Amino acid sequence: MFVTEFHGTETVELSASASDVFDLLVNVDRLPEWNAHVHHVIERPECPLAAGVEWVVQMRAMGGRWPSRARALTVDQAALSFEHRSCSDDGNPSYALWSWRVNPSVHGSTLTVTWAVYPRSFWRKLLIARARRPVLAEEVRASLAGMDHYLRTAVLDVPDRLNRPDENMREPADDNAPY
Repeated sequence: MFVTEFHGTETVELSASASDVFDLLVNVDRLPEWNAHVHHVIERPECPLAAGVEWVVQMRAMGGRWPSRARALTVDQAALSFEHRSCSDDGNPSYALWSWRVNPSVHGSTLTVTWAVYPRSFWRKLLIARARRPVLAEEVRASLAGMDHYLRTAVLDVPDRLNRPDENMREPADDNAPY
């Protein structure tokens, strides 16, 4: 049986303000610091995120690694919403749509992430999607916990940490890495 799509959603309460959460969310350079599955940024956007802007990160999950290209679909600072499309950077037509919504709350903010994955190649529909579906939900939960930890540490340690890229956190792409 082929899996042609799967979806998920997670919501987390964060102690950081909604604007701090959103700023972190759209700061591509900070992705590896809170998302354990983003190893490093391969290609950074040359400008702040806006609709149509792309970036590439090195993903590590399920025992593999691959470059993942993302394109911002919506970046709305006023509504605190961010949507992007991601896919492996190898020409495979499979992709995922991600939606992030931040809302202020009494104790900080609430972040809801929703994803829809569309496997399009034979092996991704037959095997990989079936294995990836439950693992992705766990990875998202771990990333949200990582975001919460990062934001708590950033607020306590260095106030401007969210806006300052750390050149030492980046590694060059490994062109000889297995897919």
